[in-house]
Amino acid sequence: MGIASMTGFARVQARVSVGGEEQLSYTLTAKSVNHRFLDLQFRLPAGLDGVEMELRRVLKENLIRGHVDLTLSLDRAAQAKAGYNRELISGYLTAFEAARREHHLKGEPDLNAALRLPGALQTEDRSNGDLTALAASVLEQTVPLLEQLKAMRAREGEALEAILRGTLDRLAAATASIAELRPEIEQRSQERLTQRLAAVVGMEFNQQRVLEEVAVLVERSDISEELARMRTHIDHFRELLNAGGEAGKKLDFLLQEMNREANTLLSKTAGISGKGTRITELGLAIKADIEKAREQVQNVE
Repeated sequence: MGIASMTGFARVQARVSVGGEEQLSYTLTAKSVNHRFLDLQFRLPAGLDGVEMELRRVLKENLIRGHVDLTLSLDRAAQAKAGYNRELISGYLTAFEAARREHHLKGEPDLNAALRLPGALQTEDRSNGDLTALAASVLEQTVPLLEQLKAMRAREGEALEAILRGTLDRLAAATASIAELRPEIEQRSQERLTQRLAAVVGMEFNQQRVLEEVAVLVERSDISEELARMRTHIDHFRELLNAGGEAGKKLDFLLQEMNREANTLLSKTAGISGKGTRITELGLAIKADIEKAREQVQNVE
């Protein structure tokens, strides 16, 4: 079981018997994108509001995170049989004409906009039995719809996982390179501090005291703990990828911690010449890879 993306699309088309031998065709689509939580939006024809609660329950049982738009579209023949609210449309046209005259505006009323008004299209010509049959069919088709959606999200998740594993490999390699440079950098740092202290106090100074001060300063500039924590975070990241499931928020938190370690590492090694510049290059590369990984992780469920 790998990680899943929150990006996906699915569509099913079906027909249901209503009113005896009459066949009603419809299309059910689901589109999902990334979101911090599970955000469900429904676009259903008039008369089917009651099925929304059941659809919401089914989607919550199958999805964890993401903004999901679920749309039910009846075929053109079915829409043609639907009536329209003459009183509502007439009121819209009258109000449009009055506003145009009052404000000296140009333009013509938009029939498409008028028909999208709540209650503009009527389905009273269909019996409750017809709507019940349609609702039952929609709930039945939600199963294959979600199977398609989750399959696409899984494929997208595989692509994300491959990218993230490549990033982890680069982070691990950069961390190992910095670890190899660490002993020489620490020696160079100690020599620099000794020289500066000697220059300040002159030739007559308490060498033991200076060495003690230098040891304290060198300890403060030691990056071994940052490297150890970076390796731990990388291993934990891999474990989360292997486990799969709902990992997006945890992965994002780990990347924040990695970025914190990279910042501290760069701060402690700033100003050291020679191979110290190489550590700076590696540290900046680590931060760049972490930022790219965070962009990818935002879409992990």
